[in-house]
Amino acid sequence: MNDYINIGRIVASFGLTGEVILKHALGKKTQLKEVEAIFVEQDKGSYLPYFVQSSKAKDHEDTYVKLEAVDTKESAARLTGKQVWLLDADFRKLAGKTAPISLLGFQLLTKDEDLGPIEEVIEQPHQVLLRISLDGKEALIPLHAETLDKIDHKSKRVYVTLPDGLLDIYR
Repeated sequence: MNDYINIGRIVASFGLTGEVILKHALGKKTQLKEVEAIFVEQDKGSYLPYFVQSSKAKDHEDTYVKLEAVDTKESAARLTGKQVWLLDADFRKLAGKTAPISLLGFQLLTKDEDLGPIEEVIEQPHQVLLRISLDGKEALIPLHAETLDKIDHKSKRVYVTLPDGLLDIYR
């Protein structure tokens, strides 16, 4: 089975030839040059591949994308608002090393225990939340200057110091 990573969504159609604007969280100006296909979520958990003909980075969070078989403004408009996913291998090639989303799959550790893999990264204005499964329950761990100790990209580990009692509310 393929692992898919949500990178953002299609926010608008662009021009008359079926281009779309992809708003992504990859953390850098991104062209999808090495990506054969993006996956657009039709229904929850159902992804339809769209082959990338061309792409052009607008800025660090928007990319213009021309998809195969999407040739009109109307067909592009039908994709507006849809979530976009990449295969894990493509995601790892494109994600900026400093982008919070690049922490997906890393192990989250405190000085006392291994909390498990990071399952989701939720970006908010003043902090990032890391979703993990803790004793079978969903737990949200804040990541900001006060809690982050170190990120080891080589071993895919994130070391944190958490406020007293934070983990107790999930147990």
